[in-house]
Amino acid sequence: MNSKIFVVGSLNMDLVCQVGSVPKVGETVLAKKFFTACGGKGANQAIACAKLGGNVSMIGAVGDDENGRQLIKNLQQNNVNCDNVSVCDESSGLAFITVANSNNTIIVAPNANFALKKDSVDRALKRAQSGDILIAQWESPIEIVRHAFELARQKSMTTILNPSPAVKEYSDMLSYVDICILNETETSILTGIQPDSEVQVALAIKKLYESGLKQAILTLGSEGSVVAVGQQITFVDCVKTKVVDTTAAGDTYTGGVAVKLASKCDLLTAAHFASKAASITVSRFGASKSIPYLSEVEV
Repeated sequence: MNSKIFVVGSLNMDLVCQVGSVPKVGETVLAKKFFTACGGKGANQAIACAKLGGNVSMIGAVGDDENGRQLIKNLQQNNVNCDNVSVCDESSGLAFITVANSNNTIIVAPNANFALKKDSVDRALKRAQSGDILIAQWESPIEIVRHAFELARQKSMTTILNPSPAVKEYSDMLSYVDICILNETETSILTGIQPDSEVQVALAIKKLYESGLKQAILTLGSEGSVVAVGQQITFVDCVKTKVVDTTAAGDTYTGGVAVKLASKCDLLTAAHFASKAASITVSRFGASKSIPYLSEVEV
Protein backbone atom coordinates (compact mmCIF):
# COMPACT_ATOMS: atom_id res chain seq x y z
CA MET A 1 0.00 0.00 0.00
CA ASN A 2 1.32 3.46 -0.89
CA SER A 3 2.18 5.91 1.88
CA LYS A 4 -0.21 8.75 2.66
CA ILE A 5 0.71 12.30 1.68
CA PHE A 6 -0.11 15.37 3.77
CA VAL A 7 0.27 18.91 2.41
CA VAL A 8 0.55 21.92 4.72
CA GLY A 9 0.14 25.02 2.62
CA SER A 10 -1.71 27.82 0.93
CA LEU A 11 -5.03 27.98 -0.88
CA ASN A 12 -5.46 31.04 -3.10
CA MET A 13 -7.84 32.27 -5.72
CA ASP A 14 -5.65 33.22 -8.68
CA LEU A 15 -6.43 36.41 -10.61
CA VAL A 16 -4.59 35.96 -13.91
CA CYS A 17 -3.81 38.53 -16.62
CA GLN A 18 -2.19 37.49 -19.89
CA VAL A 19 -0.21 40.43 -21.29
CA GLY A 20 2.24 41.12 -24.09
CA SER A 21 4.86 42.38 -21.63
CA VAL A 22 5.17 42.95 -17.90
CA PRO A 23 4.46 46.65 -17.19
CA LYS A 24 7.34 48.86 -16.10
CA VAL A 25 7.03 51.14 -13.08
CA GLY A 26 4.35 53.73 -13.83
CA GLU A 27 3.24 51.95 -17.02
CA THR A 28 -0.27 50.68 -17.79
CA VAL A 29 -0.80 47.82 -20.22
CA LEU A 30 -3.97 46.19 -21.49
CA ALA A 31 -4.47 42.50 -20.74
CA LYS A 32 -5.12 40.20 -23.67
CA LYS A 33 -7.13 37.93 -21.40
CA PHE A 34 -8.23 37.73 -17.76
CA PHE A 35 -9.50 34.75 -15.79
CA THR A 36 -9.73 33.43 -12.24
CA ALA A 37 -8.55 29.99 -11.19
CA CYS A 38 -8.23 28.00 -7.98
CA GLY A 39 -4.60 27.92 -6.90
CA GLY A 40 -2.14 28.38 -4.05
CA LYS A 41 1.07 26.38 -3.91
CA GLY A 42 -0.27 24.10 -1.20
CA ALA A 43 -3.53 23.38 -3.01
CA ASN A 44 -1.74 22.93 -6.35
CA GLN A 45 0.70 20.45 -4.83
CA ALA A 46 -2.11 18.52 -3.14
CA ILE A 47 -4.08 18.35 -6.39
CA ALA A 48 -0.96 17.29 -8.27
CA CYS A 49 -0.50 14.43 -5.81
CA ALA A 50 -4.13 13.37 -6.16
CA LYS A 51 -4.25 13.61 -9.97
CA LEU A 52 -1.02 11.63 -10.22
CA GLY A 53 -2.39 8.80 -8.10
CA GLY A 54 -1.57 9.76 -4.50
CA ASN A 55 -3.66 9.49 -1.33
CA VAL A 56 -3.47 13.09 -0.12
CA SER A 57 -4.88 15.31 2.64
CA MET A 58 -4.78 19.12 2.64
CA ILE A 59 -3.97 21.13 5.78
CA GLY A 60 -4.77 24.82 5.35
CA ALA A 61 -7.24 27.65 5.87
CA VAL A 62 -9.71 29.63 3.76
CA GLY A 63 -12.11 32.46 4.44
CA ASP A 64 -15.85 32.18 4.98
CA ASP A 65 -16.49 33.59 1.52
CA GLU A 66 -17.28 32.50 -2.02
CA ASN A 67 -13.60 32.11 -2.91
CA GLY A 68 -13.09 29.85 0.09
CA ARG A 69 -16.04 27.67 -0.88
CA GLN A 70 -14.74 27.40 -4.44
CA LEU A 71 -11.24 26.50 -3.23
CA ILE A 72 -12.54 23.67 -1.04
CA LYS A 73 -14.88 22.44 -3.78
CA ASN A 74 -12.00 22.34 -6.24
CA LEU A 75 -9.92 20.22 -3.86
CA GLN A 76 -12.78 17.82 -3.23
CA GLN A 77 -13.53 17.46 -6.93
CA ASN A 78 -9.89 16.43 -7.39
CA ASN A 79 -10.10 13.77 -4.63
CA VAL A 80 -8.14 15.70 -1.99
CA ASN A 81 -9.22 15.11 1.61
CA CYS A 82 -10.31 18.47 3.09
CA ASP A 83 -11.15 17.41 6.66
CA ASN A 84 -8.37 19.66 7.96
CA VAL A 85 -9.01 22.74 5.83
CA SER A 86 -10.33 25.24 8.36
CA VAL A 87 -12.67 28.16 7.66
CA CYS A 88 -11.81 31.43 9.40
CA ASP A 89 -12.97 35.07 9.58
CA GLU A 90 -10.22 36.35 7.28
CA SER A 91 -10.86 36.62 3.54
CA SER A 92 -9.44 33.82 1.42
CA GLY A 93 -5.94 34.11 -0.01
CA LEU A 94 -5.42 35.78 -3.37
CA ALA A 95 -2.66 35.58 -5.97
CA PHE A 96 -2.23 38.22 -8.66
CA ILE A 97 -0.53 36.57 -11.64
CA THR A 98 0.82 38.21 -14.78
CA VAL A 99 1.64 35.88 -17.67
CA ALA A 100 3.89 37.34 -20.37
CA ASN A 101 5.79 35.42 -23.04
CA SER A 102 5.07 32.07 -21.31
CA ASN A 103 6.60 33.26 -18.00
CA ASN A 104 4.82 34.57 -14.95
CA THR A 105 5.17 36.97 -12.05
CA ILE A 106 3.11 36.46 -8.91
CA ILE A 107 2.07 38.61 -5.94
CA VAL A 108 0.39 36.71 -3.10
CA ALA A 109 -1.95 38.18 -0.47
CA PRO A 110 -1.95 35.39 2.18
CA ASN A 111 -5.06 36.51 4.12
CA ALA A 112 -6.67 33.35 5.59
CA ASN A 113 -3.55 31.28 4.92
CA PHE A 114 -1.85 33.07 7.80
CA ALA A 115 -4.70 32.10 10.14
CA LEU A 116 -3.70 28.41 10.04
CA LYS A 117 -3.23 27.09 13.60
CA LYS A 118 -1.00 24.41 15.11
CA ASP A 119 -3.99 22.38 16.31
CA SER A 120 -5.08 21.89 12.68
CA VAL A 121 -1.69 20.35 11.96
CA ASP A 122 -1.86 18.24 15.12
CA ARG A 123 -5.28 16.84 14.22
CA ALA A 124 -4.27 16.07 10.65
CA LEU A 125 -1.01 14.34 11.52
CA LYS A 126 -2.47 12.39 14.41
CA ARG A 127 -3.20 9.54 11.97
CA ALA A 128 0.10 9.83 10.12
CA GLN A 129 2.50 6.90 10.32
CA SER A 130 6.18 6.25 9.78
CA GLY A 131 6.95 6.47 6.08
CA ASP A 132 4.10 8.83 5.25
CA ILE A 133 5.04 12.05 3.48
CA LEU A 134 4.66 15.68 4.54
CA ILE A 135 4.97 18.49 1.99
CA ALA A 136 5.16 22.18 2.89
CA GLN A 137 6.09 25.53 1.38
CA TRP A 138 6.57 28.98 2.91
CA GLU A 139 3.23 30.52 1.94
CA SER A 140 1.94 29.55 5.41
CA PRO A 141 3.09 31.00 8.76
CA ILE A 142 6.68 29.93 9.29
CA GLU A 143 6.06 28.80 12.87
CA ILE A 144 3.29 26.49 11.62
CA VAL A 145 5.55 24.97 8.96
CA ARG A 146 8.31 24.48 11.52
CA HIS A 147 5.87 22.82 13.93
CA ALA A 148 4.64 20.50 11.18
CA PHE A 149 8.18 19.43 10.30
CA GLU A 150 9.09 18.86 13.95
CA LEU A 151 6.01 16.69 14.42
CA ALA A 152 6.70 14.82 11.19
CA ARG A 153 10.26 14.12 12.30
CA GLN A 154 8.93 12.65 15.58
CA LYS A 155 6.70 10.34 13.54
CA SER A 156 9.53 9.30 11.16
CA MET A 157 7.69 10.75 8.16
CA THR A 158 9.50 11.79 4.98
CA THR A 159 9.52 15.59 4.78
CA ILE A 160 9.59 17.59 1.53
CA LEU A 161 10.07 21.36 1.49
CA ASN A 162 9.47 23.65 -1.46
CA PRO A 163 10.97 26.89 -0.01
CA SER A 164 8.72 29.34 -1.83
CA PRO A 165 8.70 32.25 -1.39
CA ALA A 166 12.38 31.86 -0.49
CA VAL A 167 13.55 33.63 2.68
CA LYS A 168 17.22 33.20 3.61
CA GLU A 169 16.48 33.70 7.32
CA TYR A 170 14.39 30.51 7.31
CA SER A 171 17.22 28.29 6.07
CA ASP A 172 17.77 26.84 9.55
CA MET A 173 14.60 24.85 8.94
CA LEU A 174 16.45 22.71 6.39
CA SER A 175 17.75 20.57 9.25
CA TYR A 176 14.19 19.18 9.59
CA VAL A 177 13.87 18.47 5.87
CA ASP A 178 14.59 15.19 4.09
CA ILE A 179 14.22 16.52 0.54
CA CYS A 180 14.27 20.14 -0.62
CA ILE A 181 12.88 20.96 -4.07
CA LEU A 182 13.81 24.47 -5.20
CA ASN A 183 14.18 26.45 -8.41
CA GLU A 184 17.02 28.68 -9.60
CA THR A 185 15.77 31.81 -7.85
CA GLU A 186 15.11 30.02 -4.57
CA THR A 187 18.54 28.37 -4.75
CA SER A 188 20.20 31.72 -5.29
CA ILE A 189 18.38 33.34 -2.36
CA LEU A 190 19.07 30.51 0.11
CA THR A 191 22.68 29.87 -0.87
CA GLY A 192 23.89 33.10 -2.45
CA ILE A 193 24.97 31.04 -5.49
CA GLN A 194 23.40 31.23 -8.94
CA PRO A 195 23.21 27.62 -10.25
CA ASP A 196 24.05 28.47 -13.86
CA SER A 197 26.85 25.93 -14.44
CA GLU A 198 27.78 22.47 -13.20
CA VAL A 199 30.37 23.97 -10.86
CA GLN A 200 27.89 26.49 -9.44
CA VAL A 201 25.27 23.76 -9.01
CA ALA A 202 27.73 21.66 -7.01
CA LEU A 203 28.65 24.65 -4.84
CA ALA A 204 25.00 25.46 -4.21
CA ILE A 205 24.25 21.88 -3.19
CA LYS A 206 27.27 21.90 -0.87
CA LYS A 207 25.91 25.08 0.73
CA LEU A 208 22.49 23.47 1.20
CA TYR A 209 24.11 20.41 2.80
CA GLU A 210 25.87 22.68 5.28
CA SER A 211 22.39 23.58 6.58
CA GLY A 212 21.74 19.94 7.45
CA LEU A 213 20.09 18.83 4.22
CA LYS A 214 21.06 15.46 2.71
CA GLN A 215 18.95 15.35 -0.48
CA ALA A 216 17.88 18.09 -2.87
CA ILE A 217 16.40 18.65 -6.30
CA LEU A 218 17.20 21.85 -8.17
CA THR A 219 14.74 22.60 -10.96
CA LEU A 220 16.38 24.65 -13.72
CA GLY A 221 13.54 25.36 -16.14
CA SER A 222 14.41 24.47 -19.72
CA GLU A 223 17.77 23.11 -18.50
CA GLY A 224 16.04 20.27 -16.65
CA SER A 225 16.73 19.43 -13.02
CA VAL A 226 19.49 18.20 -10.76
CA VAL A 227 19.03 15.40 -8.24
CA ALA A 228 21.48 15.35 -5.33
CA VAL A 229 21.58 12.38 -2.97
CA GLY A 230 24.61 12.60 -0.71
CA GLN A 231 27.65 13.03 -2.94
CA GLN A 232 25.83 11.71 -6.02
CA ILE A 233 24.69 14.52 -8.34
CA THR A 234 22.66 13.60 -11.44
CA PHE A 235 21.37 15.92 -14.18
CA VAL A 236 17.90 15.10 -15.53
CA ASP A 237 16.89 16.51 -18.91
CA CYS A 238 13.54 18.25 -19.16
CA VAL A 239 10.90 16.88 -21.50
CA LYS A 240 10.70 19.22 -24.48
CA THR A 241 7.29 20.77 -25.07
CA LYS A 242 5.65 24.01 -26.22
CA VAL A 243 5.50 26.25 -23.17
CA VAL A 244 2.39 28.45 -22.83
CA ASP A 245 2.14 29.03 -19.05
CA THR A 246 4.58 28.00 -16.30
CA THR A 247 2.04 28.48 -13.48
CA ALA A 248 1.92 25.36 -11.25
CA ALA A 249 4.81 23.67 -13.07
CA GLY A 250 6.93 23.56 -9.91
CA ASP A 251 3.94 22.39 -7.89
CA THR A 252 3.32 19.58 -10.36
CA TYR A 253 6.97 18.60 -10.08
CA THR A 254 6.80 18.52 -6.28
CA GLY A 255 3.61 16.48 -6.36
CA GLY A 256 5.10 14.05 -8.87
CA VAL A 257 8.14 13.47 -6.68
CA ALA A 258 5.96 12.87 -3.61
CA VAL A 259 3.69 10.39 -5.36
CA LYS A 260 6.59 8.30 -6.61
CA LEU A 261 8.28 8.34 -3.20
CA ALA A 262 4.98 7.24 -1.67
CA SER A 263 5.07 4.21 -3.96
CA LYS A 264 8.63 3.46 -2.75
CA CYS A 265 10.52 4.64 -5.84
CA ASP A 266 13.97 6.17 -5.46
CA LEU A 267 14.45 9.93 -5.79
CA LEU A 268 15.97 9.83 -9.28
CA THR A 269 13.08 7.77 -10.67
CA ALA A 270 10.69 10.21 -8.98
CA ALA A 271 12.44 13.16 -10.62
CA HIS A 272 12.12 11.67 -14.11
CA PHE A 273 8.39 11.12 -13.56
CA ALA A 274 7.94 14.62 -12.10
CA SER A 275 9.74 16.20 -15.06
CA LYS A 276 7.39 14.53 -17.51
CA ALA A 277 4.33 15.59 -15.50
CA ALA A 278 5.53 19.20 -15.29
CA SER A 279 6.15 19.30 -19.04
CA ILE A 280 2.44 18.67 -19.58
CA THR A 281 1.45 21.37 -17.08
CA VAL A 282 3.46 24.10 -18.85
CA SER A 283 1.76 23.25 -22.16
CA ARG A 284 -1.59 24.41 -20.73
CA PHE A 285 -3.02 27.60 -19.25
CA GLY A 286 -4.10 27.80 -15.62
CA ALA A 287 -3.03 26.44 -12.27
CA SER A 288 -4.59 23.27 -10.84
CA LYS A 289 -6.61 22.58 -13.99
CA SER A 290 -3.40 22.38 -16.04
CA ILE A 291 -1.97 19.56 -13.89
CA PRO A 292 -2.15 16.21 -15.73
CA TYR A 293 -3.67 12.96 -14.56
CA LEU A 294 -1.53 9.85 -14.07
CA SER A 295 -2.92 8.31 -17.26
CA GLU A 296 -1.61 11.25 -19.29
CA VAL A 297 1.90 10.94 -17.86
CA GLU A 298 2.17 7.18 -18.24
CA VAL A 299 1.20 7.01 -21.92
